[in-house]
Amino acid sequence: MTPDDLAERLLDFAVRIGRVVNALPANRLGRHIAAQLVRCGTSPAPNYQEGCAAESRADFVHKLLICLKELREARFWIQLVIRSELLPESRITGLLDECSQLCKVIGKSVVTAKARGSRTKR
Repeated sequence: MTPDDLAERLLDFAVRIGRVVNALPANRLGRHIAAQLVRCGTSPAPNYQEGCAAESRADFVHKLLICLKELREARFWIQLVIRSELLPESRITGLLDECSQLCKVIGKSVVTAKARGSRTKR
């Protein structure tokens, strides 16, 4: 997967998050989850873009770690939507799967970037 492919996946993920947030009920729990999910679900894409323009490998790794942290939080909120039955499970299981896949991709990228960074310091 190229950096542009990953950037596109993260942007598509943010769009899907927006659609889910807009579909959540306007009750107290729905509003709370919506506020949290819109923040953490839309931030990985711009943080990844910032990472791609990093000034150093450490800065790149830091931005990717922020992406990973936000994706993990989004995964939690998506799971809460499912368990709380705020939306039909069939509507958001694909989003949950994509979130988990993105966590794995970003996590692997962090490991790779750290390994490359330690090799260049020798």
